[in-house]
Amino acid sequence: MSAERLTRYQQLAEEIADGIRAGLLRPGERLPSVRQTCELRGVSPSTVFQAYGQLESQGLVEARARSGFYVRAAKRATRSTTLQAAKPSGEATPVAISELVFELLGSTRDADVVPLGSAFPAPHLFPFEALARSGARAMRRLPAARITGALTAGDGGLRQTLRRRYALHGVPLAEDELVITNGAMEALNLCLQAVTKPGDLVVVESPTFYAALQALERLHLKAVEVATDPREGVDIGALAVLLERQPVAACWFMPSFQNPLGALMPPERKQALVELLARHRVPLIEDDVYGELHAGARRPPPAKAFDREGGVLHCASFSKCLAPGYRVGWAAAGRYAPVVERLKMSSSLATALPSQLALADYLAQGGFDRHLRRLREALAGQQQHALKLVERHFPSGTRVTRPLGGYFLWLELPPQVDALALHHKARAHHISTAPGVLFSADRRFTHHLRLNVGHPGDPRFDGALRLLGELAHSV
Repeated sequence: MSAERLTRYQQLAEEIADGIRAGLLRPGERLPSVRQTCELRGVSPSTVFQAYGQLESQGLVEARARSGFYVRAAKRATRSTTLQAAKPSGEATPVAISELVFELLGSTRDADVVPLGSAFPAPHLFPFEALARSGARAMRRLPAARITGALTAGDGGLRQTLRRRYALHGVPLAEDELVITNGAMEALNLCLQAVTKPGDLVVVESPTFYAALQALERLHLKAVEVATDPREGVDIGALAVLLERQPVAACWFMPSFQNPLGALMPPERKQALVELLARHRVPLIEDDVYGELHAGARRPPPAKAFDREGGVLHCASFSKCLAPGYRVGWAAAGRYAPVVERLKMSSSLATALPSQLALADYLAQGGFDRHLRRLREALAGQQQHALKLVERHFPSGTRVTRPLGGYFLWLELPPQVDALALHHKARAHHISTAPGVLFSADRRFTHHLRLNVGHPGDPRFDGALRLLGELAHSV
């Protein structure tokens, strides 16, 4: 890529990377602080954070808590790469994944199991006591008329708070666009129903979150997979070719901290994606449940930020960032909002009001961003710790992503390692994993694992990851 086409943070990252490769910056050497780099280069703190984040995702530098960024020593086992067993065929695939998901992930409900295969971070990271106080306070002052006044679309106060928060992040939402749902999964399923009919083709990422495949299976839809890079996200060029060749009804993507890869699409690629789909009149269902869990200085803009024609059906929730179990999510469905609201009315009618009021009160108290800062710091620190354990204990040739947010790591094990057999061996030792076969309609990722590392403070974690690495040597 020519220098003219690079953004400022990409130019800065490439210059530093060239210095590292040339030996001008040696392993263990501390990079200049963000403030120093701003003064030396005449750039903003955001530019420096993005550049350092890109270098970290490439495995060239590492962040050390309260110390700064340092040049990493070369690691043969864990250099980030495009972790694909094979490129998707581009052919439509009938989906039959639910039985496998139920079979393999049932163990995550067992409290005695170390939940490396779970989809949620550790419960102690969330402010449940403060949420309980907010719930009690909100219900005490609830006018009776309000109980039936906030039905299908959701509580007006919560929707107004969400719209204001999106506006502060540069994403204006129409007043009647938001529908409160029972978690993000209901939002995603309603949006999928709004834009498809049985037999339609839906493009998903490769690998993709197994719940997306389950939704396609339930609605009798076919999956078409498009390659996804751990750093850049969806392959837009491959998607453009696919859109020309096949009658695609919708795309279901996770542009920010994608599950399972942790990929974060750069803003310019999100914009290109939205513009491409708008030209083809193909709606984008955006799963943004991890958007608040960024490790950088600012929340990355969702694809919805670049939507000018109402074609992005944006879905999110509080389940991963504030209140697991409260089951409060939402859809900002653009031009499809009236259809989504009607589907909500005919399926579940409404989302429980007490949980909505508790969250609205908590947000009004002003502690949400403080909680998020603590949560992000804990998750980022635990990710770095987990990466060191993977480097130390897993077989030579193991590759692992280095996400810039979220709490998942995606491992590509040596080809001879059967991740499904490893899962069963680990289960016998009370350790759950999410083997790669769950993340593709054709079950291609046979020597891959998704690991949940969002459990700082769990005394079982280090031993479980060490044992999992040892087991991987023997399967």
